[in-house]
Amino acid sequence: MSIYSVEPIKLIQAVSEKLKEYSEIKPPEGSEFWKTAFYKEIAPLDQENFWYVRSASVLRKIWKFGPIGVNRMRKKYSGKNRRGSKPAHSAKGSGKIIRVAIQQLENAKLLEKTEKGGRKVSPEGISLLERTAHWLLREK
Repeated sequence: MSIYSVEPIKLIQAVSEKLKEYSEIKPPEGSEFWKTAFYKEIAPLDQENFWYVRSASVLRKIWKFGPIGVNRMRKKYSGKNRRGSKPAHSAKGSGKIIRVAIQQLENAKLLEKTEKGGRKVSPEGISLLERTAHWLLREK
């Protein structure tokens, strides 16, 4: 079953609930104060689920665009840096959040490093994503 068969938001929410069962994936100490990019004003409001949702989103994006590194992932989570009366520019997302999420997903054996650099989804990670997509389609 393909991850493209279901809506990304529903898939990410379902995978984030499954990631809570992994002991290797947990919010780092102090992460409730981390902003997702320098141009943001406050940290995410949903602190209980934010880390698991972002980890699930990183896992899905690496499956979709991988093999991919942290810098290209920062571009995927970029946004508009509004600079007052000056024109807005594009700005990258937080590298620390992406880097720590990738390291935790690697420890959970859902991601693996490639020879050329970057990360790709391991067979266990592919299985998790596809089983969840299949479950969501059967639930409809």
